[in-house]
Amino acid sequence: MYSQRIRAIMDPAKLLTAPPDTSVSAAAGMLAAKNVGALLVVEGGRLAGIFTERDAVYRVMAQGRDPSATQVSEVMTREPFTIGPNETFGRALVVMHERCFRHMPVVEQGVPVGIVSARHALDPDLEEFVSEAQRR
Repeated sequence: MYSQRIRAIMDPAKLLTAPPDTSVSAAAGMLAAKNVGALLVVEGGRLAGIFTERDAVYRVMAQGRDPSATQVSEVMTREPFTIGPNETFGRALVVMHERCFRHMPVVEQGVPVGIVSARHALDPDLEEFVSEAQRR
Protein backbone atom coordinates (compact mmCIF):
# COMPACT_ATOMS: atom_id res chain seq x y z
CA MET A 1 0.00 0.00 0.00
CA TYR A 2 2.74 2.45 0.92
CA SER A 3 4.35 2.14 -2.51
CA GLN A 4 1.05 2.84 -4.28
CA ARG A 5 0.65 6.14 -6.08
CA ILE A 6 -1.58 8.67 -4.37
CA ARG A 7 -3.72 8.81 -7.49
CA ALA A 8 -4.76 5.20 -6.80
CA ILE A 9 -5.54 5.81 -3.13
CA MET A 10 -7.34 9.14 -3.06
CA ASP A 11 -11.08 9.21 -3.62
CA PRO A 12 -11.97 12.13 -5.92
CA ALA A 13 -15.56 11.95 -4.64
CA LYS A 14 -14.27 12.96 -1.20
CA LEU A 15 -12.68 16.16 -2.54
CA LEU A 16 -14.49 19.04 -0.94
CA THR A 17 -13.77 22.62 -1.98
CA ALA A 18 -15.13 26.01 -0.98
CA PRO A 19 -14.37 29.66 -1.75
CA PRO A 20 -12.51 31.76 0.85
CA ASP A 21 -15.61 33.69 1.89
CA THR A 22 -17.44 30.55 3.07
CA SER A 23 -18.49 30.83 6.71
CA VAL A 24 -17.02 28.36 9.18
CA SER A 25 -20.57 27.31 10.01
CA ALA A 26 -21.30 26.47 6.36
CA ALA A 27 -17.93 24.73 6.00
CA ALA A 28 -18.65 22.58 9.06
CA GLY A 29 -21.97 21.59 7.52
CA MET A 30 -20.20 20.63 4.31
CA LEU A 31 -17.64 18.53 6.23
CA ALA A 32 -20.43 16.74 8.09
CA ALA A 33 -22.49 16.13 4.94
CA LYS A 34 -19.55 14.47 3.16
CA ASN A 35 -18.20 12.84 6.34
CA VAL A 36 -14.70 14.22 5.78
CA GLY A 37 -12.27 16.09 8.02
CA ALA A 38 -10.96 18.77 5.68
CA LEU A 39 -11.90 20.99 2.79
CA LEU A 40 -9.68 22.78 0.33
CA VAL A 41 -10.17 26.51 -0.01
CA VAL A 42 -9.98 27.38 -3.68
CA GLU A 43 -9.80 30.80 -5.28
CA GLY A 44 -9.66 31.27 -9.04
CA GLY A 45 -9.23 27.53 -9.50
CA ARG A 46 -6.06 27.52 -7.37
CA LEU A 47 -5.47 26.23 -3.88
CA ALA A 48 -5.57 29.07 -1.35
CA GLY A 49 -5.60 27.01 1.84
CA ILE A 50 -6.99 24.09 3.79
CA PHE A 51 -9.62 24.18 6.51
CA THR A 52 -9.91 21.20 8.86
CA GLU A 53 -12.12 20.09 11.70
CA ARG A 54 -9.24 20.92 14.05
CA ASP A 55 -9.21 24.48 12.71
CA ALA A 56 -12.90 24.74 13.61
CA VAL A 57 -12.17 23.60 17.15
CA TYR A 58 -8.86 25.34 17.90
CA ARG A 59 -9.08 28.51 15.81
CA VAL A 60 -12.80 29.20 16.08
CA MET A 61 -14.58 27.53 18.98
CA ALA A 62 -11.69 27.67 21.47
CA GLN A 63 -11.16 31.35 20.61
CA GLY A 64 -14.82 32.21 21.14
CA ARG A 65 -15.33 33.28 17.51
CA ASP A 66 -18.76 33.20 15.90
CA PRO A 67 -18.74 30.37 13.30
CA SER A 68 -21.46 32.12 11.29
CA ALA A 69 -19.52 35.39 11.11
CA THR A 70 -16.04 33.91 10.62
CA GLN A 71 -14.88 33.11 7.09
CA VAL A 72 -12.69 30.07 6.44
CA SER A 73 -10.08 32.40 4.92
CA GLU A 74 -9.58 33.91 8.39
CA VAL A 75 -8.76 30.60 10.08
CA MET A 76 -7.48 28.28 7.34
CA THR A 77 -3.90 27.17 6.87
CA ARG A 78 -2.55 29.24 4.01
CA GLU A 79 -0.21 27.76 1.43
CA PRO A 80 -0.43 24.23 2.83
CA PHE A 81 2.18 21.66 1.96
CA THR A 82 0.94 19.70 -1.05
CA ILE A 83 1.84 16.53 -2.89
CA GLY A 84 1.43 15.37 -6.47
CA PRO A 85 -0.82 12.47 -7.46
CA ASN A 86 2.13 10.45 -8.78
CA GLU A 87 4.01 10.49 -5.46
CA THR A 88 3.79 7.41 -3.27
CA PHE A 89 1.41 7.16 -0.35
CA GLY A 90 4.38 6.28 1.85
CA ARG A 91 5.98 9.63 0.98
CA ALA A 92 2.75 11.41 1.91
CA LEU A 93 2.62 9.63 5.28
CA VAL A 94 6.22 10.57 6.05
CA VAL A 95 5.55 14.23 5.26
CA MET A 96 2.33 14.28 7.31
CA HIS A 97 4.14 12.70 10.25
CA GLU A 98 7.15 15.03 10.07
CA ARG A 99 5.01 18.15 9.74
CA CYS A 100 2.34 17.05 12.23
CA PHE A 101 -0.79 17.23 10.12
CA ARG A 102 -3.32 14.63 8.98
CA HIS A 103 -4.62 15.92 5.64
CA MET A 104 -2.62 16.88 2.57
CA PRO A 105 -3.96 18.45 -0.62
CA VAL A 106 -3.10 16.64 -3.83
CA VAL A 107 -2.30 19.19 -6.51
CA GLU A 108 -1.53 18.77 -10.20
CA GLN A 109 -0.17 21.79 -12.09
CA GLY A 110 -1.39 24.06 -9.30
CA VAL A 111 -4.95 22.74 -9.39
CA PRO A 112 -6.38 20.69 -6.49
CA VAL A 113 -7.33 17.21 -7.68
CA GLY A 114 -7.77 15.42 -4.38
CA ILE A 115 -6.83 15.08 -0.76
CA VAL A 116 -5.02 12.34 1.10
CA SER A 117 -5.38 11.62 4.79
CA ALA A 118 -3.44 9.66 7.37
CA ARG A 119 -6.69 7.76 7.81
CA HIS A 120 -6.12 6.18 4.40
CA ALA A 121 -3.39 4.12 6.06
CA LEU A 122 -5.93 2.67 8.50
CA ASP A 123 -8.67 1.88 6.03
CA PRO A 124 -7.28 -1.42 4.60
CA ASP A 125 -6.25 -2.69 8.04
CA LEU A 126 -9.58 -1.66 9.50
CA GLU A 127 -11.48 -3.40 6.69
CA GLU A 128 -9.46 -6.58 7.27
CA PHE A 129 -10.16 -6.38 11.03
CA VAL A 130 -13.92 -5.97 10.47
CA SER A 131 -13.95 -8.79 7.96
CA GLU A 132 -12.09 -11.10 10.35
CA ALA A 133 -14.38 -10.11 13.24
CA GLN A 134 -17.43 -10.91 11.15
CA ARG A 135 -15.95 -14.22 10.06
CA ARG A 136 -15.42 -15.25 13.69
